[in-house]
Amino acid sequence: MLEISSAQLLREFITLFVVVDPIGSLPVFYFATSSVAARFHWKFALRGVLVAALVLYSFLIAGQVVIEAIGLRLGSFQIAGGIILFLFALTMIFGSSKPAREIEEAEHTDLSGAVYPLAIPSIASPGAMLAIVILTDNNRNSVSDQLVTAGVLGVVLLITLLLLLLAARLKKIIGSTGADVISRVMGLILATVAVDSVLNGFETLGLFAVQG
Repeated sequence: MLEISSAQLLREFITLFVVVDPIGSLPVFYFATSSVAARFHWKFALRGVLVAALVLYSFLIAGQVVIEAIGLRLGSFQIAGGIILFLFALTMIFGSSKPAREIEEAEHTDLSGAVYPLAIPSIASPGAMLAIVILTDNNRNSVSDQLVTAGVLGVVLLITLLLLLLAARLKKIIGSTGADVISRVMGLILATVAVDSVLNGFETLGLFAVQG
C-alpha cells in the first residue's frame, strides 16, 4: 500500500532536482563536448546520465545497508549529511557556481568526458548521493515508498537527459549566466532541505520530536 503523500512526493522531487541540478550541469556539458562532434552529443549525454543513474541507484539500494553494516546510526548520518548538504548549499549561494567549479577541475586535469566531469560529480554529486540515502531511510519508509523515490529519481534523470539533448538550444536562452543564477537559487532551497535533514536526524536519534 502506498503511504507517501503528495506533499512528500513534491518535497522529494524538489530535493532530488536541486541536488542533481540538471540546469547547472549544462555548462559542464558544453565544456565536456567542446571537442566532440555535434552528431555524437546525444550519445555523450546518454552515457553521462546512465553512468550517473548507476551510481545513484547503487546508493539507493545499498547505501543505508553499508552504513548500518559498519555500525553507524542513520540519525547520525542524517545529521552529518545535512551539515554537508548545508555547506554544499553555501558554496552554491556564495561561492563559485557548481558548473564553474567542475569546469575548472576538468581543465586542471585535462579530463573531459561523459564520466568525468559530467556524470560524476556534476549529475551524481556527493550531495545527490547523500540525499538519496536519506530519502530512502529503511527504518522510516516502506519498500513501496522507496520504489516511489526511485521513480522520482528516474524522472529527474530523464529531465536531465532531456535538457542535455536540448543543450544547444538552451544555451541561446539561458547561457552560463542564467545557469549561475538558477544554481544559486537552488542553493538556497538546498540549504532549507539540509536544515530539515539535521532536524530529522535528531528526531531519529530520539533527542527530540520535530513538530509540524
